[in-house]
Amino acid sequence: MTRQQVGVTTAELAAITGRLVTGGLAGDDADRVDALRALEELKCVVEGRQLRETAAFDASQRDRAAALGVPAERRGRGIGHQVALARRESPHRGQRHTGLARVPDREMPHTRHALVTGAIGEWRATLLARETACLPLDHRREVDRRLAGDRDRLEALSDREVVAEARRLAARLDPASVAQRRRNAEADRHVSLRPAPDTMAWFTALLPVADAVAMYATLRATADHAVGTGLATSRGRAMADTLLERVTGRPAATPVPVTLNLVLTPDALLDDAEGDVVHLDGWGPIPADLARDLTTQAAAPDHGAAALRRLFASPDGRDLVAMESRARCFPHRLAEFIRLRDRTCRTPWCHAPIRHTDHLVPHGDGGRTTAANGQGLCESCNHAKQAPGWTSTLTHPVGHTVTTTTPTGHHYDSQAPPITGPPAPGRVRIELAWTAA
Repeated sequence: MTRQQVGVTTAELAAITGRLVTGGLAGDDADRVDALRALEELKCVVEGRQLRETAAFDASQRDRAAALGVPAERRGRGIGHQVALARRESPHRGQRHTGLARVPDREMPHTRHALVTGAIGEWRATLLARETACLPLDHRREVDRRLAGDRDRLEALSDREVVAEARRLAARLDPASVAQRRRNAEADRHVSLRPAPDTMAWFTALLPVADAVAMYATLRATADHAVGTGLATSRGRAMADTLLERVTGRPAATPVPVTLNLVLTPDALLDDAEGDVVHLDGWGPIPADLARDLTTQAAAPDHGAAALRRLFASPDGRDLVAMESRARCFPHRLAEFIRLRDRTCRTPWCHAPIRHTDHLVPHGDGGRTTAANGQGLCESCNHAKQAPGWTSTLTHPVGHTVTTTTPTGHHYDSQAPPITGPPAPGRVRIELAWTAA
């Protein structure tokens, strides 16, 4: 199919975008409400068009991989990543978009029609596809007909109501498939950690509902007893302390034996370094005063933490230049150095935890095992990069700028994140010569 046959060219889409950017706003409030509704429908139509383009791109890329002799089980590798780069999103979302695009029209025709005509957005279509994925084809079609066949009713439902109704219909039509899905979900239990405001963190566990309720009830009962006997004043804090104590086996006030990696400039060690920002590995930026407190605590003879490792940045905060460690062992130093330099996966918009240390120029092609020729990638992105047509090149050593080229010839640049913020104005900077570890 040629671009002329599509009906809307890329240039025309750019012109529409330009008109939306530069055009005037609606008149009165009634017009603004109407404009909001029209823009919402336009957004849904655009997402539907993205879905159709993704489906066509997926089919074309698979055909290309087949022509290159790629085994069938590997022909989809990297497709979701290219979609994610084009949409400026994470590879996880790109794979989700690609998975939705692979749902054939014959399986969920009403949902697909509702999306491409602007009745629903991509997320609601994803919910419908997700909740019916375990069903046989005839049952999936039936849920699709009942839920998405009536456009007015579908638009009136909230996302939560759509999920609840889809689950109710699925359980009625095929209880065995729903039961198998529950068993599969239980096998996917896990814990995760993500930053929260004010140097806090969210520690989350995905568990079977019975186990999660039992855990919460136990923590609640223990906290109620602590509050009732005067040992605690806050139920929430008592529950959090109880969880910490039972997981680590230590009182909440006792430091846990872990290694903390701090990335900082020499200035951050000064008492007046309030403008500097230090990076705590696994969390993110923390104030300089907290970094100094951690350093002081780790140096105390009775401190319970096993080690504090400090990695020093160049005076401009751009690059890592040295590391020191109070830990007894320092295994895989180069991989650790690259991981702490890159922090998260180097694929643009990914930011998943680093799982693999990747050679920019493959080792088999003569690439050296050095910090300059290395980058941190998550497992998914490293596997995607192994598909035919992907290359990564170090285009500028300062800041470790890497250019990734996809099979379609598109280029995406990424830099190692700045180690610290710029120096505070007027600060007398200490210049030290650090030797790479």
